[in-house]
Parts: sequence; C-alpha cells; structure tokens
Amino acid sequence: MESASLRERQKERRRARIYGVAIELFKQGGFQTTTATDIAKASNVSRGTFFNYYPYKEAVLLDYGSAVVEELRALAESRLAEGTPPATVLQEVWMRLAEQNEHERDLIPPLAYEVLNPDPERARIAYQALPLGKVIEMILRPMQQAGQLRSDLSLSRMSNLIADTYLMIALRWSAYGGGRSLQEEMRLTLSFLMDGVMRR
Repeated sequence: MESASLRERQKERRRARIYGVAIELFKQGGFQTTTATDIAKASNVSRGTFFNYYPYKEAVLLDYGSAVVEELRALAESRLAEGTPPATVLQEVWMRLAEQNEHERDLIPPLAYEVLNPDPERARIAYQALPLGKVIEMILRPMQQAGQLRSDLSLSRMSNLIADTYLMIALRWSAYGGGRSLQEEMRLTLSFLMDGVMRR
C-alpha cells in the first residue's frame, strides 16, 4: 500500500514537472512552435512518457485553464462571503480573467480552439475542464433569487452565454488586436451582457 502511495506521489510530481516546463516553453517560444519532443526533453522524460500524462499537447493548456478558473472560483466565493454585491464580484472576476489573458495572449487561441474542437470528445473534455459558466452561475444566483434577473431564460443558460461571449471576444482580440486593451473590451462587453440579463 505504501509503495503504491509513493508511486502515485511520484506520478503527481512528474506530471507537475511536465506541466510547469510545458507552460514555460509555451510562454517563451510560443505554443505552436513548441513540440511534445521539446517538452519531454526539457522535462527529462521520454516522448512516450509525455503522452502518458498528456494525450495531446493542448491537454496541457486545459490544466492551465482549469487552474485559472479554480482561482476565479475561490476569489468569487471569498468576495461573496464578505457580502460584496454579486454584480461587483462578477466584474472583479471578469476583469481578473481579462488581465491574466492579456499577459498570456498567445495561450488564448489554442485554448479557445480546443473548446471548439471538431472532435466532440476533445471539445467535451475542454468544456468540462474550463467551467467558467459554473463560476458565473454561482455569482449570479443571489441576483436570480432576489428577482433581479430576467425569468424567461434559465440561470444556467444566461451564465453559459456570458462565459461563451468571453471566450469569443478574447479569441478575436488575441487574433486581431484592436485599439483597446482586452480589459477595456471586456469591461464594455460585460456591461452590454448584464443589460441583457437584468429584469426590466
């Protein structure tokens, strides 16, 4: 039993090392130019070992995105527990995500494309790894309970529409740029979206 536990810890450490090295290489040299062989070599593992942990290169980004969303969830829970109004919490979470994505601009397109992958299984895995809609749903629930949101759409649908819009705006911004920062684009986008979900 103890040896099995030791093996699990070793596997977790190896996965963490591969992940850390891969993200660093993506940031330094770009996602597209970094190969699985590059990651394996820099991690001191074989190419086969890399694929044992990550069946495709984009899967590393799903771990990255999952960690980002988990940080946002923790921030939202903390701010809501402090009594911060949900609309303010959503703005803070939204802008925190935009700030992070602005710094990691090259990682947005491959992550977004994975969510839109034509392979349904890969798209499903990506969608489950990046539950931004669930975080938004948690933030908006008190507003729904207070009767502040429109009632002709479910809370889940509104939350997913907001999350999906974030993804598409971030993808377009990272690909084409524009005169505004991503944070400014997202500030305007969130204002527009919230007008759409509030009860009139």
